[in-house]
Amino acid sequence: MLRLPSPLRQLDDERLTVAGIRMFLKRDDLIHPDFPGNKWRKLKYNIEAAQRAGHTTLLTFGGAFSNHLLAAAGHHFPFKTVGIVRGEHRDPLNPVLAAAVRHGMLLEYVDRARYRRRSDKNFLASLSEKYGNPYLIPEGGANEQGVRGCAELVDEIGIPFDVLCCSVGTGATLAGVATRLSATQRAIGYAALKGDFLHRDVERLQKTPTTNWEIDTDHHFGGYAKRTETLDVFIDDFRDRHGITLNWVYEAKMMHGIFSGLSRFTPGTTLVVVIA
Repeated sequence: MLRLPSPLRQLDDERLTVAGIRMFLKRDDLIHPDFPGNKWRKLKYNIEAAQRAGHTTLLTFGGAFSNHLLAAAGHHFPFKTVGIVRGEHRDPLNPVLAAAVRHGMLLEYVDRARYRRRSDKNFLASLSEKYGNPYLIPEGGANEQGVRGCAELVDEIGIPFDVLCCSVGTGATLAGVATRLSATQRAIGYAALKGDFLHRDVERLQKTPTTNWEIDTDHHFGGYAKRTETLDVFIDDFRDRHGITLNWVYEAKMMHGIFSGLSRFTPGTTLVVVIA
């Protein structure tokens, strides 16, 4: 059963007290064990669209550590599912891919050059022919339906707040939540990977572009699925303080960015931080 709305819990931390900041965690990671993080929000309207159109297969894309692939696996849906995975097949499978296979997903591995063509019409047409006209969900659920689902997160926040923080991979979450904020609120996305393309991706995903958001690109720790000893120490310390083990691919980088940059927030600011 889905746990919606996801819990909102205040974080007690002396570093926040000293800075005069209140922080609430929006625990989207507790929505459902098979839909890690906010992946259900991104899939919800995509699944409805696939059903309306009469598709029997879902096809989507992701890296080897993509929780999106696990969430999109067909265990809970009346679909066959196919995941196009960036990189080579490696045994044993990592926990994410192993779980996706257990949940019924067929994996096809493609090299990085072919993966970069995931928006190319000819490449998509070849996949469609091969897998029997599947419903295509882009990487991370980053399309109009995914953005629509992510926007609903803001509607669940029943407290006044000033800034909403989230991790950024494809930009869908940031694009969605920014469309629902009030005139006095803003959003900060913390990039989990290198590159300045994320700003363009967020703008592309918003039907009506907004200017109430920004992306912090200084805390990716080397790039997607990269980690350092500094990040690992932070994860361990956060777990010891709060009993929460942060996802090292995404949320740990965001939370490190927030705590190392508390001075950017005016005392009295209330943050809502999405743990997805």
